[in-house]
Amino acid sequence: MQDAMRDSNLKATEYFEVVARLGTVTKAAVELGVSPSAVSQQIRLLEEQFGVKLFRREKRRLVLTLDGDRLFQTTTQAFSAIRNARNAIARQRETRNLTVRVSPSFGVRWLGPRIGEFAAENREWNIRVDATPDFSAFDTEAVDFDLRYGLGSWTGLTVNCVLHDLVLPLCSPDYLDELQQVSNHPVEQIAAARLIDSVKALYRWDLWLASNRIELDELEYPFRFDRSSMSIEMAKQGGGLALDSVTQCLPELRRGELVPFSTAFDVIDFPAYWFVCPPRHLNRRIVSRFAEWLTRKAAEHDAEARTLLTGFGCTFRPESGPELIEVVPWRL
Repeated sequence: MQDAMRDSNLKATEYFEVVARLGTVTKAAVELGVSPSAVSQQIRLLEEQFGVKLFRREKRRLVLTLDGDRLFQTTTQAFSAIRNARNAIARQRETRNLTVRVSPSFGVRWLGPRIGEFAAENREWNIRVDATPDFSAFDTEAVDFDLRYGLGSWTGLTVNCVLHDLVLPLCSPDYLDELQQVSNHPVEQIAAARLIDSVKALYRWDLWLASNRIELDELEYPFRFDRSSMSIEMAKQGGGLALDSVTQCLPELRRGELVPFSTAFDVIDFPAYWFVCPPRHLNRRIVSRFAEWLTRKAAEHDAEARTLLTGFGCTFRPESGPELIEVVPWRL
């Protein structure tokens, strides 16, 4: 029987499974969309191939023999698994899904408040946002594109800059008053400040201090967070001085909950957020549509952020990336 199984006709085996499951040739023919005679012919071929009887007739029903039942137990599980996989594939094909992977803080603070607009314009699509610091492995994961935080050096992929980081020390108005009571000199104010460190930021306090030629007796961080959103919240509550990007906290600046620490230092301006995907993914209309929408919203944000900072009296220092930052004297 094992030798016969290796050479068995898949169609005949499928017809057998349906007949055994439904109990009659007529019902099986309806499910399979063929004539009853075609079903009977395939059953005879399978019995001849195995050299055994698979059914015996009892009144108007076909009842499995011992050999038939043994074959049915195996084939019904196999064909059930195939049917389930086929239905799942069909449902996935019919459902319109867009999957985006994004860094957590950027997802919560920037993309989250805006993506509802895109969803409203594309109601026929299901949108999944996967907020994680891990980049997608596009060859093995079903992700349409990443919104990555970094320096843009990812080979073999389409990489387009979405937004710049506009980095400067920020704090609450009350905390700024507290520092100004210590001294009128910004360096002495920094020396007295509680520094809030965003440990995963591209541009951190040690780099900022070095680039502005500021030396502290001891660099300490009373607060260290692995999410910019937490650093910003701590600064907003008056907990200290955060070195972070306006990309993450424009609403707080607009409402006056955060203010620039000092206009004596340039705003560090470098590309940091990127639209990343394999080139073939842009052939999906929904992906290219999202990229166009994202470019438009990012331009609106960037214009507002720069206008707001200019209104505070801030100036900008463009950089290609933290590893290329030039040390320049600061102005008092």
